[in-house]
Amino acid sequence: MDFTAPKTAETNGITMEYFEQGEGTPVLLLHGFPEHPYSWRNQVDPIAAAGFRVIVPSQRGFAGTDAPADAQTYSCKNLVADLTGLLDALGIERAVWFGHDWGSMPAWYSGVFAPERVLGLGSLCTPYFTWEAPQDMIEIYDELRGPNHYMRTFQEPGVGEAILEQDVDHTFRSMLRGRGYTMEQFLAAPKEIQEVPAGVFVGDPQLFGEPIVSDEELGFYVDVYSRTGFTGGLNWYRALRKDFEEAQGSDYLIDKPALMITAADDWFFMPGSTDGMEELLPQVEKHVIPDAAHWLQQEKPQEVNALLVPWLTKNFGA
Repeated sequence: MDFTAPKTAETNGITMEYFEQGEGTPVLLLHGFPEHPYSWRNQVDPIAAAGFRVIVPSQRGFAGTDAPADAQTYSCKNLVADLTGLLDALGIERAVWFGHDWGSMPAWYSGVFAPERVLGLGSLCTPYFTWEAPQDMIEIYDELRGPNHYMRTFQEPGVGEAILEQDVDHTFRSMLRGRGYTMEQFLAAPKEIQEVPAGVFVGDPQLFGEPIVSDEELGFYVDVYSRTGFTGGLNWYRALRKDFEEAQGSDYLIDKPALMITAADDWFFMPGSTDGMEELLPQVEKHVIPDAAHWLQQEKPQEVNALLVPWLTKNFGA
């Protein structure tokens, strides 16, 4: 797939760029932060070759897709509306929704906000959870991690941008790395490490391992984010309170084929974070990839494909 030649569609009041390959049952691959459809480069060909129509959008605020200034338009419910609008523009009734990191939120919540558009759904790394709690995610993480976790830091406009945009090349060289700290090492680390401060994205503290991208691959990210900046993606964090408000009273049970793939040493999520998902996702399959960290489909592409492609074929193949 040529990730320098996007198509575009009008959806939900924005122009969205997307990339497409293959024919068959539609599969949406949804990137996270701070990423790009390019993060799925190792999955597109195998999925398309297995008989699927792979659609990889740049989501609201990223790359060539519009980035409205109002952070509250980046709520998960509105992100799902962006993607159902994309399906409308492409003449698609239903698709498989699959995400990584932040992209997993609209993937999972498609089953809450637009279940009629969902064949199946799943995630790399990010578990499915409900918002039925007295606190939003920022408040929960304040208690779980401490007051200096990266999501709290990102709430203030301009602060996250200053950290990540000071040296874009350094940011991605620091971040796009494989397993460094194991989960055991992370849980034994000082509290200021376990908070996961925003500095982790620029290599301070140095919790990641060896690089998982070539210089050419790194350059792709640096080129994109040098043009766009990080504000669009950071606005997803700034809409977290609205996510909480819009989800209240929802039906969170999703009785559709579901896939949860976690990385054993992804310390962005605490151990046990996928426990109990079966109660809300009665058809879920859960797998753990060992010796892997958060940027899972780039660090362990063959292992991810060996789980994802058979699951797609078994549940949605011709």
